[in-house]
Amino acid sequence: MAVRLEAAAFDPGAELNAFAAGVPGAGAVVSFTGIVRDVAAGLIAMEIEHYPGMTERAIAAIAEEARGRWSLSDLMVIHRFGQLGPGEAIMMVATAAPHRADAFAASEFLMDYLKSRAPFWKKEVTRGGAGWVAARDEDEAALTRW
Repeated sequence: MAVRLEAAAFDPGAELNAFAAGVPGAGAVVSFTGIVRDVAAGLIAMEIEHYPGMTERAIAAIAEEARGRWSLSDLMVIHRFGQLGPGEAIMMVATAAPHRADAFAASEFLMDYLKSRAPFWKKEVTRGGAGWVAARDEDEAALTRW
């Protein structure tokens, strides 16, 4: 299990290849990469803040919960912080399991919790100014299925 928080950009393809190579007995590998999307006001940057130590522990706890709920061979979570531009990879989840259903379910679980519960603070800097990103009702609602 790997949980990484980093400021530097990462290569999702290389990360996925390395992850998949490390789980030779898995029957399924599922991945998701979140990308910084542009906004109507013209995104200049997304600034992501977190408390080192606290954020890693929170994500590791979510990852351990996923390992306890599904039959996983391994999992990986990468999340960036600092200043990111439109189109950059902001996060990645990868799960490996003997069967696809567990890999898909665990990935969705991790993504839903990262989106709504991981302790990150995000600010959008646009041509029109800067503002903190508010929680979205649909992200909170996604948690009800778990």
